Amino acid sequence: MTGAAPTPTSTSFPHRLPALASPTLEALREHLLLHAVRRGEFVLKSGRRSNWFIDAKQTVCRPDAMLLVAEAVLDLVPTDATAIGGLTMGADPVAFVTAALASMRGRGLKAFSVRKEEKDHGAGGRIAGALDPGDRVVVAEDAVTRGTSLLEAASAVRAAGGEPVLLVALVDRGGTVTAMAAEEGLPFRAVLTAPDLGFPFES
Repeated sequence: MTGAAPTPTSTSFPHRLPALASPTLEALREHLLLHAVRRGEFVLKSGRRSNWFIDAKQTVCRPDAMLLVAEAVLDLVPTDATAIGGLTMGADPVAFVTAALASMRGRGLKAFSVRKEEKDHGAGGRIAGALDPGDRVVVAEDAVTRGTSLLEAASAVRAAGGEPVLLVALVDRGGTVTAMAAEEGLPFRAVLTAPDLGFPFES
C-alpha cells in the first residue's frame, strides 16, 4: 500500500449512501467509514490498484464495534451451524467475537482458525481451535475482494472433516464472491458491501 490518506470521517464521503434497515448495520457502516476506510493510492493483494482500502480489523478489534460485528454476523449464521472460523488472521476476530456472543445467547458455536501453512509439529494440520469432524461450519473473513481466502479455508475445513455450509464476510468489496462460491456449491453472504460504503465493486 502506498499513499495512505488520513483516517476519514463519514462526512468525508459525498456519495449518496443507501439507507440500511437495521440500526446495527447503520452503526457498523458508520464505524467502518470512520475507522477502517482509507482513501489514497493502494496496491491490493491481487496486484490491482485502487483509490480506497479497508482495514476492517480497525472496526472488528475496537470495543465499541465488537458487539455490532458479532450481532450482524450471528444474524447470518444458520441455526444448525456448530462452528465458525476461517483463514488467519482475517477471520480470527470475526469468528471469535461471534462465537462469544452466540454462547451468551445459548448457542453452541465453536471457533477455530485455519493456519496459512500446515503445522509440522505437535498435533499438526492447519486447524487451530475447536473444530470436530461432522461440524457444520460457517467460514468467515473480515473483508474480501476475490474470495480466495474463504475458498481456501473451506477446503481446509473439508480436509479436517467439517462441512462448510456458508461463507460470510463483514465487507465484500469485490462483488464476485457469490459466483465463485456457487461454483463450489456454497452460499455466500456479506454483512456490508462496497456500495453500502459508497464505493463501486472492485471486480
